[in-house]
Amino acid sequence: MKTKTAKREVRRMIRRQSAWITLNGETPTECTVMDISKRGAKIVPEGLSAVPDCFDLVLGDQKQACEVVWRRGRILGIKFVG
Repeated sequence: MKTKTAKREVRRMIRRQSAWITLNGETPTECTVMDISKRGAKIVPEGLSAVPDCFDLVLGDQKQACEVVWRRGRILGIKFVG
């Protein structure tokens, strides 16, 4: 029988920090980061454009490859990859 020993990583709540979704030279899409951890984040993209399953997130001077793990309306749960 498997037991769940891994605890959920603590996410820091942050106040409406802006970031940019980028994908292969396309025009970046602004988004709001709702919370963040070392492994992922919860974001809300601005506008009505569709967000692909894989993209880069630029937050400040850092760029991180991401993968969408869940979608709830306009809110996305993403994990950092690579």
